[in-house]
Amino acid sequence: MLLATFNINAQTEKTVIVNETSEKIQDDLQQVLKPTYGDYYEGLSKKITFDRMIPPYGLEVTFDKTVHIIFPASIRYVDLGSNNIIAGKAGPSENILRVKAAIRQFETETNMAVITEEGSYYTFNVKYADEPEKLNIEMKDFMHDGIATNRPNNSMEIYLQELGSESPRLVHLINRSIYKNDKRLVKHIGSKRFGVQYLLKGIYSHNNLLYLHTLIKNSSNVPFDIDFIRMKIVDKKIAKQTAIQETVIYPLRAYNFVSQVGGNQTERTVFTIDKITIPNDKHLIIELFEKNGGRNQSFIIENEDLLRAEEINELKVK
Repeated sequence: MLLATFNINAQTEKTVIVNETSEKIQDDLQQVLKPTYGDYYEGLSKKITFDRMIPPYGLEVTFDKTVHIIFPASIRYVDLGSNNIIAGKAGPSENILRVKAAIRQFETETNMAVITEEGSYYTFNVKYADEPEKLNIEMKDFMHDGIATNRPNNSMEIYLQELGSESPRLVHLINRSIYKNDKRLVKHIGSKRFGVQYLLKGIYSHNNLLYLHTLIKNSSNVPFDIDFIRMKIVDKKIAKQTAIQETVIYPLRAYNFVSQVGGNQTERTVFTIDKITIPNDKHLIIELFEKNGGRNQSFIIENEDLLRAEEINELKVK
């Protein structure tokens, strides 16, 4: 009788141990198999709500055809979610991206992100399709997607190194506003030779940047092909047999920069440069060179001209 009781107790203890071991294994499995989706953070992280999300565009690609996406500004950055797709700028174009599948019939959806020069961010969910519905896509410069929440469909707070603390998007809007308003604030700076006139219409300032509004008027019947434009700070008086000291200014942006001005036509460009001041013994020269021609133009900007730059009120920028 005593032996039977001992066996029962031993069996009970064994069962308890097995149950405890099983429960521990279950707990370990629960730790390993914790969900990894976005709403599980042990209460230690703040969940990203949908009003913070930049909605992605749906993009279909295929292996035997190329999808071209036209952006409203030059492309500065492209990131691909996987090796299932390939992308690159279309030849010499700066704002057209070509995308296609690198593998036939890939199954897993991937994504792609693009940042443009004016500071806009675009994101795409990409999937394979035998016959994509859209092969040529224009990404219009929408500020908002039009839904009730009125959230931007592309980020406007991306900053690029060369513009410092200025928003690329705001620089783009200022350039466009200056070009659209087309005011002539400066009336004494320009040059005219061989039927071609090159004028400075205005100087504007905002947040450590200068905006130069220029005009090229071709009064001849022969098109004026632009080779390049050079900006440099040089000494006013250069003695003979003295090395020329000059500082080249490189524009950060050029709004509506054209390569040709047709016969009897006028074109305008707004250049964005770093804010500068010029010593009294120097001045800024802007030179316009004709390709394979001799109708070159140049004009001089003095320091007092820069100091009279019109201050931009960003609240009035449209």
